[in-house]
Amino acid sequence: MEKDPSYKTILVAPLNWGLGHATRCIPIIKALQDHNYIPIIASDGVALALLRKEFPYIKTLELPSYQIEYAKNGKNFKWKLIKSLPKMIRAIWKEKRTTKEWIAKYEIDGILSDNRLGVFDQKTPSVFITHQLNVMTGNTSWLSSKIHQNIIKKHSICWVPDVAGTPNLSGELGHLKTSDLKLNYIGPLSRIQKKEVEKKYDLMVILSGPEPQRSYLEERLKTEVQNYTGKVIFIKGIIEKEQKKEEKENITFYNFMNTKQLEQAFNESDLVLSRSGYTTIMDLAKLEKKAFFIPTPGQYEQEYLAKKLQKDGIAPWSSQGDFSIEKLSEVSAYSGLKKFNSPVDWKQLFEIFE
Repeated sequence: MEKDPSYKTILVAPLNWGLGHATRCIPIIKALQDHNYIPIIASDGVALALLRKEFPYIKTLELPSYQIEYAKNGKNFKWKLIKSLPKMIRAIWKEKRTTKEWIAKYEIDGILSDNRLGVFDQKTPSVFITHQLNVMTGNTSWLSSKIHQNIIKKHSICWVPDVAGTPNLSGELGHLKTSDLKLNYIGPLSRIQKKEVEKKYDLMVILSGPEPQRSYLEERLKTEVQNYTGKVIFIKGIIEKEQKKEEKENITFYNFMNTKQLEQAFNESDLVLSRSGYTTIMDLAKLEKKAFFIPTPGQYEQEYLAKKLQKDGIAPWSSQGDFSIEKLSEVSAYSGLKKFNSPVDWKQLFEIFE
């Protein structure tokens, strides 16, 4: 049976680095469906598991894992990543070959790659999605940024999920002083909507990001929230086959939530305690929430974003080692995140595939 040429197939491939890249692809996948495109999802690990739960009827493909090993000590984060580079490069080359095979096999008409470095084909319209035009790696930021910008250049265009001017969410990460890159600032992306609902929780704890740091923070915060007097919802960020719920005094624990449940929980919560991952920040801006951030140890990007938001008077932060539940009282002195009124023009964005 021949493919109907009026329905174009788009490969959507988010990086498996925590859950952020996968979750911010959810509104993109829904927009593709709304505009009569056929999305195929490709990723690996927890990112693929999450998207399979969100879109059980969409075709999914498994990409080779980058096999990045994360440091137990945040100070060793960069060196552990450097040590993982040979395996990562092999995976990227395999990813390139696999992408080429899939384009022929599934008659793919376009590519949306969210930081997936090998998902690219010169003959196929290709969009690279990133808020990291500058990649912060400490004293090697100039090199990592240059390498990343060279990868971006190969694509037809780069979508930056932020606004072009100021104020903005990504700061130096998503804004270059000078650039010859083809950039389109599409506004912050979020899979959730703000709703007027009755407040149910004083504090929402939501975890994400790479192991073992996610587990370390979970154990730390489980202890700390026992000293919190208000009502708490605690989402661990562990994608498992079945959802698990546990109630312990004033705290309700979940292993994970789907988008609909998460949207409800966010809206029902007064304050959010989380990592300072960019996708989480975009969600909180959509919801105009007050927040407290704990960056993943050694992740320069999250540390930069947490410091930026504190400097801008938006939200306080603490290192993982220094955090105590009493620090949440600092939030009252900050404005909280504000919504950016920048509706995404999907029809115009998808013209690249026509």
